[in-house]
Amino acid sequence: MGFISEADKKRLSGLFERQFRDEVKLVFFSQENECPICSTVREFLEEVRGLSGKIKLEVYSYMEDSDKAKEYGIKRIPAIAVMGRRDYGIRIYGLPYGYEFRPFTELLLDVSRGTTDLSENNRKLLQSIKKDTYIQVFILLTCPYCPMVTRSAFRFAVENEHVKVDLVDIQIFPNLAQKYNVEGTPKVVINEKTDFSGAISEDLFLQQLVVIQKTPTYYI
Repeated sequence: MGFISEADKKRLSGLFERQFRDEVKLVFFSQENECPICSTVREFLEEVRGLSGKIKLEVYSYMEDSDKAKEYGIKRIPAIAVMGRRDYGIRIYGLPYGYEFRPFTELLLDVSRGTTDLSENNRKLLQSIKKDTYIQVFILLTCPYCPMVTRSAFRFAVENEHVKVDLVDIQIFPNLAQKYNVEGTPKVVINEKTDFSGAISEDLFLQQLVVIQKTPTYYI
């Protein structure tokens, strides 16, 4: 039994056929012997690849292909880099399934088109961000409030090259949940300094990014 229902496969294949423009490349990093969940993520990505001839999948070993991991800035596994005409700085640490499946498929469309459905007002406001901005979104696949925040973060990264996003499933990376004091999801950490928890509108999320422009940038 696969991850994607036959009805969803038919729907998404048709949607991608109509709306995809450029190829989307999913770059997956794993380590089969040390990462039990990695094989599950790979099977999921292979199903996603089957939805469109414009979805390409590259698979690398985190240890054996360490140069590639360094090139893509991969910090842990399982990891997925979603690439289009350029590297949008989006990294997914975990399995983009459950409630996260919809924002993931919408991200594929955005990356293929090189643009999003961000409102014009927010698009203009986002253009004011000129500093490198690093967003970590901590989620659970069973969290119904997480996709809204995930979707906003993905839009920001696609629309502004200064914005980078890590999506982290805290069930797979409990050490990070402890490090960042994640007591509930979603939780967002910006530039290792500013954070907020809970569902937040895209407008308020973007305002947080604009405010952070006035503070020093912290690099990882």
